[in-house]
Amino acid sequence: MPTRPAMPLRKRGRWWWLGPLASVVIFCASLAVLWIIISEMEPGQLAGAFNDASLRQLGLALGFTALSYLLLTGYDALALKRLGLSIPYRTTALASFTSYSVSFTLGFPIVTGGTVRYWIYSPKGVRASEVASLTVIAGLTFWLGLGAILCACLFYASDSVATLARTSPLVVQAVGAAVAAGTIGYLAWVATGERTIRVRGWNLPLPGLGTTLGQMLLGACEVCAAAAVLFVLLPGGHNIDYPTFLAAYVFACLIGIASHAPGGLGVFEATMLVALNRLPYEQVLGALLIFRVVYYLLPFILALVLLALNEMVRRIKRHDL
Repeated sequence: MPTRPAMPLRKRGRWWWLGPLASVVIFCASLAVLWIIISEMEPGQLAGAFNDASLRQLGLALGFTALSYLLLTGYDALALKRLGLSIPYRTTALASFTSYSVSFTLGFPIVTGGTVRYWIYSPKGVRASEVASLTVIAGLTFWLGLGAILCACLFYASDSVATLARTSPLVVQAVGAAVAAGTIGYLAWVATGERTIRVRGWNLPLPGLGTTLGQMLLGACEVCAAAAVLFVLLPGGHNIDYPTFLAAYVFACLIGIASHAPGGLGVFEATMLVALNRLPYEQVLGALLIFRVVYYLLPFILALVLLALNEMVRRIKRHDL
């Protein structure tokens, strides 16, 4: 599909103030949530967890975090390409990083992530309906990658996953077959022609087979990078391989998403503690605490700083004009 250049700013409509107001509300809510998260952390417990982790573990965790968020920018890039929008990568990277950092912490990604994206993309001429489509397509990339990884892990490490889940390998393989059937069915559906979902008069064009396969690969790589952040923080010498851990991580993510808790807070940790109960409890809890700080809290703080700087630069440019 041919791309179109970024559109100039339109004349402000009657409800132009709703977008900026929503952005301000989310920004203030983010600051409030950040304060709550920091105030509930026990300094002694946090310091103990970081003292137990080696510099190598912390360095690898930060590196995989950076890789994960870099891959997340590809979600937006693929969605923009599907929608025929030509946006500079620096804008795409800023919108993607800040929207995911905020939505991971606040939850409700369609609302929070969509609002942050609109805040950044709208000056480039992107309409609200296009931002909504972009957010949905980016979310679809995540789910396709999650499904692909879950399917691969359940087949590749069915015996280990069955031991971890205290069930039969046949049950694990049956779940893997069901996930594979759903994924293949979706691929076959989008491969047969142009597919569009219509929701309350709103048309959402779905990516074709080629782009969908790219989404699956990108999403799978991003999920693996995110899981690696926690994996490298776990205590060594307990004979848990990465594919088995990855299956537990994906399952914990699914439970966390189903709980609607921001970032799966509490639910994700509880699920991982149950799944990894063969490992020392205190060390796993410390690894989960560092994971929460490195993968969620630090990017969230950086996102708030970038959003504030972006707004300052935007206001300075307006004043100069």
